[in-house]
Amino acid sequence: MLVSMETLLARWAQKLLDSYRTRGGLNVSDDAVLPSKHEVAALCTGIMQLLFPGYHDGGGLAKLELDEITRERVAAVADDLRHLIHAALGADNAAAAKATDCVRVLFERLPEIRGVLLSDVDAAYEGDPAAPGREEIILSYPYIEAISIQRVAHLLYLEGVPLIPRMMTEWAHARTGIDIHPGATIGGRFFIDHGTGVVIGETCTIGIGVKLYHGVTLGARSFVKDEQGRIKKGGKRHPNVEDGVTIYPNATVLGGETVIGQDSTIGGNVFLLQSVPPNSLVYYEEAQIRVVAKSPRKAVLDYSI
Repeated sequence: MLVSMETLLARWAQKLLDSYRTRGGLNVSDDAVLPSKHEVAALCTGIMQLLFPGYHDGGGLAKLELDEITRERVAAVADDLRHLIHAALGADNAAAAKATDCVRVLFERLPEIRGVLLSDVDAAYEGDPAAPGREEIILSYPYIEAISIQRVAHLLYLEGVPLIPRMMTEWAHARTGIDIHPGATIGGRFFIDHGTGVVIGETCTIGIGVKLYHGVTLGARSFVKDEQGRIKKGGKRHPNVEDGVTIYPNATVLGGETVIGQDSTIGGNVFLLQSVPPNSLVYYEEAQIRVVAKSPRKAVLDYSI
């Protein structure tokens, strides 16, 4: 017996509706409406336009227009961000006040964040012989977009904003292939060369003047579980990377107690579960990890925020 397309469509729709009722996973207007991914994407674009005017506009901006355009963009991004934070926190007066306060904190510190980002651009220019100028770095290096959004998202994360910081960094992750959790604390003069496949976990702390290559993972070693075998949330799970460290491609450094000492170098493809002292070189030799002393290096300037 043939079944009509109308009958099939009705059957398929009913199966989905049954799934919605039994399994959840809805974002409907009768409930608290969650932030929109489309709106977060637009917010990230607006933030990049504020951080690097003329680099995300389809062309340069006339200097005579800069004052007016900046004021318009500040107003628009602030309003969009307030709306999204309010949605993430819940639709009540306390949430509205919290959203307004978070927007104020961010915009007060946005010039400071921009200064740190410019130090990141300097680090890329000084650390990459293929970089002919800072303009090319801002326009074409994917890590600039990833770290720009992460630095803004990190401030919102510290302010206790739910959902939005992670949505922002995942927007950057999808565009760049660089996955930096908004909880990660990252010092200035930070450079990710190439960048594809880099993963930096939530509780990772990175010092000043650190350079990573593609495929580097700064991750968790293991997870503490409760009596029911469920993973416990929170806790220090990711490594600390001190000032002046370089980590070469596809190296993996795991564990909340792992510390990579200042001015150390981690070789490519190294899998590291232990701390190393400052000025160390870590590499594979005949399937063995060797840690040897390095010559002293000059101090790294402080650009942290």
